[in-house]
Amino acid sequence: MNRITRLFNEKKQRILSVYFCAGAPVADNTAEVITALEAHGVDLIEIGIPFSDPMADGPVIQAAANTALRNGMNLSRLFGQLKDIRQQVRIPLILMGYLNPILQYGTEAFFKKCQETGIDGVILPDLPLQEYINKVKAVAEACGVKVILLITPETSDERIREINRQTDGFIYMVSSAAVTGARKDFDEAQQAYFRRIDRMGLKNPRMIGFGISNRQTFETAARHAVGCIIGSRFVDLLTQEHGDAGRAIGRLLDDLRKEE
Repeated sequence: MNRITRLFNEKKQRILSVYFCAGAPVADNTAEVITALEAHGVDLIEIGIPFSDPMADGPVIQAAANTALRNGMNLSRLFGQLKDIRQQVRIPLILMGYLNPILQYGTEAFFKKCQETGIDGVILPDLPLQEYINKVKAVAEACGVKVILLITPETSDERIREINRQTDGFIYMVSSAAVTGARKDFDEAQQAYFRRIDRMGLKNPRMIGFGISNRQTFETAARHAVGCIIGSRFVDLLTQEHGDAGRAIGRLLDDLRKEE
């Protein structure tokens, strides 16, 4: 069974997913970051593939991607760093990035390498739904890799239902139309969007991401989904701690417990 499926079968609430950009701030500590996150109780890890034009990302993740590219990170190097990762960790691992590097690597070769390495899922924010259905879905399924698609407050009910029909990992709920970045709390419009999706009765579990960085945002999101995805705040802390993932995740978990 795919590890993503197993996680959502076994845990129904307050799942914590953490994103970091491979190769930033340190070029070669991808495996160390992953093992530290698992050791601190993180349920799911998203490993960012750096790209020069990350359109959905705010300044923190953009800066991390630029650092990673300067450090020489690319898909081949990343797969090399992940070669033995399944000897060290058991939790689900997802690669998150943009379509261009995957196309350059070769779509079929990419998914086969994910299978070989023990990657459970892939998130590609710029992958069009029809492109996924027509060209990617069969390849990914043959390799046992879940492709996670995103929805936003602007996504129509019809499209959300089609994404729900076509996928079976989880649905990534982007909390707002803005780019990634930490925020203090979610406004009423965002919470109305969360409630709207609640009422749709989708078969797939949902994770909420973008803007979660403290106890208030985590608790609000956790009421409307099975879990939360934290990216920019952890990337920022990892940079502050010069790549020491243990210290960075410790500070993040403190933030999630603290009253504002």
